[in-house]
Amino acid sequence: MRIPVIPTIIVAAAIATMIALGFWQLGRKDEKEAMIARYERVQESSSEVAFPRSEDDFPDALYRHSRVTCDRVIASRTTSGRGPDGVSGLAQVVTCELDGGGTTEIALGLSANPQPVAWSGGEVAGFIGAAGKGVRLVASPPVAGLAPMAPPDPKDLPNNHLAYAGQWFFFALTALVIYILALRRRAGEQGRAAKGE
Repeated sequence: MRIPVIPTIIVAAAIATMIALGFWQLGRKDEKEAMIARYERVQESSSEVAFPRSEDDFPDALYRHSRVTCDRVIASRTTSGRGPDGVSGLAQVVTCELDGGGTTEIALGLSANPQPVAWSGGEVAGFIGAAGKGVRLVASPPVAGLAPMAPPDPKDLPNNHLAYAGQWFFFALTALVIYILALRRRAGEQGRAAKGE
């Protein structure tokens, strides 16, 4: 049986790419685990950092102690949250104009009431946590008579890279098996044709 050259090259290149992507995801897994371990160490630090005002400063500030002064509350909402004991509740979150310019979210604490809390601003201390592509301050201690929230936890960062690596390796294996079956079928058809069947 003659093995088709161009289809074999295409399939081999595709399989090699999938395997390379699988190993890349394994590397990303190691990087993410190292980053989480680093964040766990800085979380235990008692030193306080200035609240970050630019995206470049966000990674180094995450999970650190900080404080901000909310000059004016411009929006408020409730969202799901949890306390230090892991019990779920309603987090009261405000968006503030900061002294010195800029805005940020502050999670003030937990409440049983879904109505946004009446709070007019002031200085808040707490931990810096991720909020989408930005950061927010999780108040510690809570303010406005609210219950405490659990501080941001680096373990909550998604780390699905092992699963992604497994998917790429599975796709590579599947492509290889399908191509081998296709070659066997082709060989069978050529053999029957040669016998005049």
